[in-house]
Amino acid sequence: MRRDDWHTTHDLDEFLSRAGDFLRSRPDLHTVLLTVTEGLRTRGLHTYGDEAPCFGLLEEGGSVTGAYFRTPPHRLYLTPLTPARADSLAAHLATRGRPAPGVGAEAATAAAFAEAWQRHTGATPVPYQRQRLYRLGELTVPRPVPEGRARIAGEGDRELLARWFGEFSRDVGDSASMPAESWADARLAYGGVTLWEAPDGTPLAMAGLTPEVAGQIRVAPVYTPAPLRGRGYAGAATAEVSRLARERGAGEVLLFTDLANPTSNGLYQRIGYRPVADFAVYDFQGQSSS
Repeated sequence: MRRDDWHTTHDLDEFLSRAGDFLRSRPDLHTVLLTVTEGLRTRGLHTYGDEAPCFGLLEEGGSVTGAYFRTPPHRLYLTPLTPARADSLAAHLATRGRPAPGVGAEAATAAAFAEAWQRHTGATPVPYQRQRLYRLGELTVPRPVPEGRARIAGEGDRELLARWFGEFSRDVGDSASMPAESWADARLAYGGVTLWEAPDGTPLAMAGLTPEVAGQIRVAPVYTPAPLRGRGYAGAATAEVSRLARERGAGEVLLFTDLANPTSNGLYQRIGYRPVADFAVYDFQGQSSS
């Protein structure tokens, strides 16, 4: 394929009308594109930043075979692509002067695009994170269950949710995808955060859910304040939101983990999550458009 086979647009409706069926064909591998575009559709195009987001798709023989989005100032995000398609996208973006501070995608795709971007722009790809996507199989509540109970966060928890989201973002070494208060408001609007609280009502951990799109819901984020970790609160909250996701009709319940954290990977597998695919994130340094 040629670089000109890629079509780039700032029109979300156009992108979804042309690429929607393709994205829904693999709701697991396309979970990030599905949930981000749904957020943009329902909350506005500036949900993740002041600059207008950009979308793109590759059409071959009348069918969409690849897609991407970028919500500045954040990284580019891709569907799985062959090396040739990744190279054609890099050429397409580079020749048009489209910036790409980094990329996230299925691991082989991310590596192929990072190499292609270096060839076309001179940028140096720097590995940032290795992730694993999991899908829930048979749900198993981890034992022993800590004292306390789960409840869906309400308006009275807004300040707590915003603070914990900010702490979570700092802990994972990444800037928040949106202002913490906006994140809290968006999640509260559909009951998208479950708290695990002590018998006296003190919140101990949280686990979030994305809205259902194309039959999939993703668990994100899961957070326990540092002084409270290692006591089973995150596992209890995750098991509860996983059950809630199925109750809300999700055919696929998904989550991402950082492969550098063996504790969380082990925990989620005990709950019943099984690997789907590995993903990778790269930052680009020292690039100049060609």
